Amino acid sequence: MNKIKAGIIGGAGYTGGEMLRILIGHPDAEIVFVHSKTFAGKPVSVAHPDLTGDTDLKFTDVFDPEIHVLFLCMGHGESKKYLEAYSISDDIKIIDLSQDFRVKGRFDKREFLYGLPEMNRNSIMTAKNVANPGCFASCIQLGLLPLANAGLLRDEVHISGITGATGAGKSLSETTHFSWRNNNISSYKVLEHQHLDEIMHTLGTLQATAIPDINFVPYRGNFSRGILATAYTRSDLSLAEARALFAEYYLEHPFVTLTDNVPDLKQVVNTNKCFVHVDKIKNRLVITTVIDNLLKGASGQAVQNMNLMFGLDETTGLHFKPIAF
Repeated sequence: MNKIKAGIIGGAGYTGGEMLRILIGHPDAEIVFVHSKTFAGKPVSVAHPDLTGDTDLKFTDVFDPEIHVLFLCMGHGESKKYLEAYSISDDIKIIDLSQDFRVKGRFDKREFLYGLPEMNRNSIMTAKNVANPGCFASCIQLGLLPLANAGLLRDEVHISGITGATGAGKSLSETTHFSWRNNNISSYKVLEHQHLDEIMHTLGTLQATAIPDINFVPYRGNFSRGILATAYTRSDLSLAEARALFAEYYLEHPFVTLTDNVPDLKQVVNTNKCFVHVDKIKNRLVITTVIDNLLKGASGQAVQNMNLMFGLDETTGLHFKPIAF
């Protein structure tokens, strides 16, 4: 087949940089343009020094309609503004990395499908527009999907999760400065994180009965990238039954691996993988999940969705080695 021609809006940020890194090495994709008003006319390596020597692409402030797929790698609220300001052909598929269309999956005449492949893979294959899941939402849901799918989320769920500094985006704030992050950790948006609505909405489409309360405490970590989340909930399942349930659910999903030991971030950072560990302590199931927030939690998953939308093997261009040491 001919290569998939891709455009990137918001190419100077973290997710835009990871999108560039993935697509430059993708055997079946070609980057037509990378949009950035701030860096227009400058080599992409100015914003992403890690790409020095890998590409001669330059940022542009012009939209090129000769593409098959458009990645929107902008901050929350900006994708909606962009689609309101510009007319984009219905023939161009859109993959949005913001939260703008995850819950309310419609914009004008465009219907956005929620792009979690481990839940919606078959539907993604025929989708024209995909709302890429959030990073914390991806990590947490991959630990709860098998239970919701079996109708077994019956008691409230408690979750703690920690994310790296890149989860806050590239724009500076008080809590992203090195002097604040280094040797530090803090909670934020306790029980009110923006991904909770997304998680409740998505799990609710799987389970016929109401989803119980999900109590989420997120933490800022003093590292660059990765998410580790631990969830626990009361359950009548034995450990063997729970592990069998998870193994069956993820049997044909290549990026999710069930582990015998509690995973750590270095096993998945720089990859599109999710490691899941299931344990039973007293009457509670304890589920630990780890992902790279910029890959499985953002740009890697977006390319996984692109692969599915264009009939490719979903792992194409996503075989990365973790930074294990």
